[in-house]
Amino acid sequence: MAEAIQKKLQSELEKYQQLQKDVSKSMSARQKLEAQLTENNIVKEELALLDIQNTVYKLIGPVLVKQDLDEAKATVSKRLEYINGEIQRYETLLKEMERKSEQHREVLSSLQHVNIFCFEMPQAADM
Repeated sequence: MAEAIQKKLQSELEKYQQLQKDVSKSMSARQKLEAQLTENNIVKEELALLDIQNTVYKLIGPVLVKQDLDEAKATVSKRLEYINGEIQRYETLLKEMERKSEQHREVLSSLQHVNIFCFEMPQAADM
C-alpha cells in the first residue's frame, strides 16, 4: 500500500512541477506582451502628434517604406487590440493554472499525510 501511495505521490509531484514550468512560461509570455503594449502605446502617442504633412515610414525587413499616416494609426490600433486580447487570454490562462496548481498542492499534501501515516503505522504496532 505504501508503495502505491509513493508512486501516486511521485506522479502528482511531476504533474505539479510541469504545471509550475507552464506557469513560468506563460508569465514570461505575458511580460513580453506587456512590453509590446507599452511600446505600441508610445508609438500611438507619437503618431497622434503628427499631422498630414509629416511623412511616416514603416520598416519592412531592411527597407523603410513610406506609409500613410491614417494607415499607420489604424495598424497600431489593431495591434494594440490584439495585444490587449492576448494579455486577457494569458490572465485567464494563468488564473486557471493557479487553480489547478492549488488542487495539485492539496492532493500532494493529502498524499504526504497518508504516506507519513503509512510509515508511522508499522512502527506504532511494534511498541
